[in-house]
Amino acid sequence: MNTLTQMRSNPFLTPLGKLLAHLEPWGQSVFLLGLRLYVANVFFLAGLTKIRDWDTTLLLFTDEYKVPLLPPEVAAVFGTGGELVLPVLLALGLAGRFGAAGLFVMNIVAVISYPGIAPAALQGHVTWGVMLATVALFGSGKLSIDWAVCKAVWQRLGLKQARAAA
Repeated sequence: MNTLTQMRSNPFLTPLGKLLAHLEPWGQSVFLLGLRLYVANVFFLAGLTKIRDWDTTLLLFTDEYKVPLLPPEVAAVFGTGGELVLPVLLALGLAGRFGAAGLFVMNIVAVISYPGIAPAALQGHVTWGVMLATVALFGSGKLSIDWAVCKAVWQRLGLKQARAAA
C-alpha cells in the first residue's frame, strides 16, 4: 500500500489525500517542464555564443574539438544548428523526445570530442545528460505542445483518452 492510498483511507487525512491525488499527475509534468527549460537554456545560450563569434567557433572546431567523422566546418554548422533548434523544440515540448534525444547525443559527442575537458565541466555534461535522458524516456509531460496535440488527436478520433505518449 503506498502512502497516497494510506492517506486516502485515513479519515483525518482524506482532504489532504484528495488534494495530493489531484496534484500527483501534474507533479511529474512540472518537474519535466523544469528539466526542459533548464537544459534548453544551457544549450541555446551555447549556440548563441557560437553564432556571435563564428570565426572563433570555427577555430575551436578546427584546433580544440575533435569531432569524429566530420570535417570541422561541418561539425561547427551542425553543432551550432543543433544548439539553436533542438532547445526550442525541447522548451516548447514540440517533438520533445526528439529534441531531448538529439541534445543527449550532442552532449555525448561534446564530451568525446574535447579531450581536455575539466572535471567540473564533465560533471555538468553528466547532469545535463541525465536530465535529457529523463525527458527522452518519459516525454515532455502535460505542459507541452506534444501533450496538447496528442490529446486533441485522441478526442478527434473519439477514442478514450489514454496516457498520451508526449
